[in-house]
Parts: sequence; C-alpha cells; structure tokens
Amino acid sequence: MISSSPLLRWIPAFTWLRAYHRSWLRGDVLASVTLAAYLLPAALGDASLANLPPEAGLYACLFGGLVFWIFCGSRYTAVSATSAISLVIASSLAEMTGGNTTRFGALAAGTALLVSLIAFIAWLVKAGVMVHFISESVMTGFKCGVALFLASTQLPKLFGFHSAHGSFWENTGFFFEHLSETNSMSLIVGGIALAFLIVGKILLKHKPVALFVVIGGITAASVLSLETRGVKLIGAVPQGIPPFRLPAVYWQDLNQLLPLAFACFLLGVVETAAIGRMLVAKHGGRFDANQENLALAASNLAAGFGSGFPVSGGTSQSLVNEEGGAQTPLSTALAAVFILIVVLFFSHLLSALPQPVLAAVVLVAVGGLLKLSTLKQLWQSDRPEFVVAVTAFIGVLTFGLLLGVMIGAVISLVQLVRVSSRPHVALLGRIPGTRRFSDCERHQDNQLIPEVMIFRPESALIYFNVDNVCDAILSRVRAAPKLPKLVVLDLSAAPLVDMQSAHMLAGMAEELTAKHMRFQAVEPRSSVRDRLRHEGVDSKLGGVNRFATVADVIDQFQRERNASPLQPNEPHPKE
Repeated sequence: MISSSPLLRWIPAFTWLRAYHRSWLRGDVLASVTLAAYLLPAALGDASLANLPPEAGLYACLFGGLVFWIFCGSRYTAVSATSAISLVIASSLAEMTGGNTTRFGALAAGTALLVSLIAFIAWLVKAGVMVHFISESVMTGFKCGVALFLASTQLPKLFGFHSAHGSFWENTGFFFEHLSETNSMSLIVGGIALAFLIVGKILLKHKPVALFVVIGGITAASVLSLETRGVKLIGAVPQGIPPFRLPAVYWQDLNQLLPLAFACFLLGVVETAAIGRMLVAKHGGRFDANQENLALAASNLAAGFGSGFPVSGGTSQSLVNEEGGAQTPLSTALAAVFILIVVLFFSHLLSALPQPVLAAVVLVAVGGLLKLSTLKQLWQSDRPEFVVAVTAFIGVLTFGLLLGVMIGAVISLVQLVRVSSRPHVALLGRIPGTRRFSDCERHQDNQLIPEVMIFRPESALIYFNVDNVCDAILSRVRAAPKLPKLVVLDLSAAPLVDMQSAHMLAGMAEELTAKHMRFQAVEPRSSVRDRLRHEGVDSKLGGVNRFATVADVIDQFQRERNASPLQPNEPHPKE
C-alpha cells in the first residue's frame, strides 16, 4: 500500500495529487502558460551564457521540469537553467574543451549528472542543513560579482562584435579596446529590445514581456533581413527531442568536472533554498531543504541524460509561477509540456532570433542580481559582513565564478568558525522581585549578588571555543573590584560539552579554588552531566545534579555567609 510506504515521504506528489481539487486546475494552467512564456527566452539566454547551443537550454528546462515537480516539496518553486550556473559552466569548461563544441556539450551534460549524484548523496545523508552555512552576505557579494561578470560577456554581443572569455577585468578591457568594431544596426536592435525589457520590468512585473520581445526580434530579423546588415542570429535550433543517453564523458574528465559539479550544486541548492524559504514565509507551510536535494538530484539526472546542463530552482521563474496563480507543483509540469510542444513543432522559428536581442534578455533577466542597496545597508549596519560580501564580490571578478563560489564557501565557513569560537558568555543578575536570573548587559536593572559572579556560556562547549569561554570568565573575575567568594557556571544553555571542554572547565575550577573561591556548576543537561561524570570532573565542578538551580545555590551560599563569618576556602587571619 502506498499509504504505508516511505514513498509518501520521498515523493510529495503522491500526497498532494490525491487531495487535488478541480478548482485548482484553472490557476495551475494559467500559471503554466505564463511560466513557459517566461522560461523559453530565459532558456535560450542561459544557454548562450553557458556557451552552449540554444537547444541545450530548452532541453535543460524541459527534462528538468518534467521531473522536478514530482519530488519537490515547495508549491511554487520552478526549476530551470540559471544565469549563475550557466556562467560557471562557460568559464570552467572553455579551457577543458579547446573550442570543441561537441565535447563542450557532453561535459556540460556530464556535469549535470555529477550534480545529480552529489545532490542524491546530500539527500541520503540529510545534508539539507548545509544551505545555512552559506551566509546571505556572501551570496550578496557573489551575485553582484556575477551581474558585472555577466555584463562583461554580453555587452560585446549587444554591440555586434565577438566577446572575450576571461575574467571580468580582461573582458572589460577587451570590450573597450574593440568598441570601434561596433555594428550600428546590432546596437540599434539590441538597444530597442533593452528599452522595451526595462520598461516592461518596471510596468509589467513578472509578466512574459521577454517572450514578446523575442517574437518581435524574430519578426524584425525576417522582415528587415537583419542578417544581411551584419546582425548575428542564433542560428539553427534542432527540432524534436534528443535521444536519452549517457554523455560522452571519460574517467579522466571526472577530476576536472567534480569541483565544477560541486560549485553548481552549491549554487543550485542555495538558490533553491532561498526562494523556497521566502515563499514559505509568505504563504505558510514548511520548507524541507533535504527534500529539495532529492528533487534537484532527479531533475539534474534527467537534464544530464537529455543533453542539457545543470539546473536548479530559479528565483525569478518561481516568482513568475507564484504570481501567475499556481496552486500546486502541477503548474511547473504543465509548463514543461508547453516547452515540449515548442521543441517538437516550433523550434525552427527560433533560429532567426538576433543575438543582440538575446543579449538584452539576459542582461535584464539578471539585473536584479546587482544588490547595491544591500551592500550599502551592510556598510551602514555591519562592517564585518560588508567586508565578507566585498571579498566574495572581488573574488568573482578577479578569479572567475568557479573560484568565486569556492572563495564564498570558504569565507562562510571561516565566518561560522569565527562566530562559533567566541560565543557570548553572559554575566547574570537577579531579575528584581523574582528567583530568576538573566544577562546584565541586556537588562541593566538586574541585581548583582554580593560576593557572587554568575556566568552562562550561550553555546555548546567544544574544543575550539572552550578556551575563549574560560578566558572570558577568568578575565571578568580578575577585573572585578573585589574577588568573588563564589563563581557559578550556569550550563543550561550548553547542549553539548565535549571531552576537552570538560577538562578545561575542571582546570578553570581548580584555578579559582586555589584563589579561595568556591566554584559551582549548575543546571547541566542530562547529556552534559553524563559527560562530566564520565570524565571524572564533576566533583571539581562542585558536584552536578539535575535538582539545584542558580537560585538554590545562591540561597545556600547566603545562608552560610549569614551563619558564619568564615567560609570554606576563606583563609583564617592567622594563616
């Protein structure tokens, strides 16, 4: 029975198809038409960005779309080729292929299969959480770099001459050196297309304006014979679907393709998660990043076998789908069917599309990547995050997209380690009128307990951060106007204490005790108590149990101080 099968968890389509209402169909059909109209020119543009023939973009959207909807958990996410992945493909495979277009296409399809394998492994090991390791500041810098890099590759096409294939700086230098080769008719055609697209983006947001611009460009090319005036066309687009086959990739190619595939996977999973989380926040529900990994694995498998290249959830495409009235993922499946009809019967019409028009489509489609306002906001509110974003930005411009992705990932991990290695250690005071304690930095009216200092590390205690935690505690104790008689360590906010941390805490306790201060750890979780006892350090921490609270320890200390002027560990005047 399907109802008792794990297929219900692995294939969400089984669940929502059984509950499908007829009233949803109209919204899904209308959304699918709008989405297909948006995807068709975008697919051609992304294939151009990837230095692949235009049909490769159509195949990627077609085969990826026919599969993604079955496995995805998000209602609105649409899968397609994306500009960032396309640029990574173009910049990475150019050196490997030496201009051999057939081999270029095979390696691009092979990369999609490797992305599928990586995504499937990520799903198996439940690595969906990895998307949180790439910070938003890194992605902001990366996307700004992608936008400028893209402009450097497309502007020559808009002006009617061939483009370079280097870094942003090399491409920009090449563009200005060859401005004298501008074809005036190409610039006019591309400029008109660009103007219509920009106006449409402002006045008709998320409408298929690009489709009408493409149709207008094809019509103008035929009526005005633009090719005879030096305007380059995209050329023949094969009609029909390719054979479903394994691309001609050899074992010796894998070492070079694996880093590229990982970069494409990283970009894909981050963008898919970003749009998925945004739409869930808007419409409610639950986002499962791990389920999207399975959907990416299936769609890239289909795209790879179908002579496409890597795909992922696209931000603009998904917004088009949502605003088009989609009710379920069926809209993305129907959009793929419409693309299939075009590929089977109408693809030959696309051969007359002018290159400058396609360049204009691409430039406007990714114009939203240049988030200068976000960079300005980071500069004003968080300088360290701004530095991270700019580092990723410059990395993309200088070293290319593949290394830019890797630099961004490394920056994110370094940033994570930096933050995790210095967790906040709160100095606690009593909340007036209660037996509860909270951070004195956040609540200035909290009451400090005489002769007592209470600390709460607000993180797991692990080998790479425990030194900083102990140093923070000891520094505050030493800086106190008068050394406390009791130091309390509240472990309630520490879900984990590893072996090294247990012994470091014991060493700190011994150092304080040697200076005639009492040390007491309180409120450790069960797993933490087990660790401290297993390492034999619980007695050095004053004994740990699940009953004593911070308030209990303070009460006992104050009773003892009131009962006797001399306390344990306090030296006798004659000593």
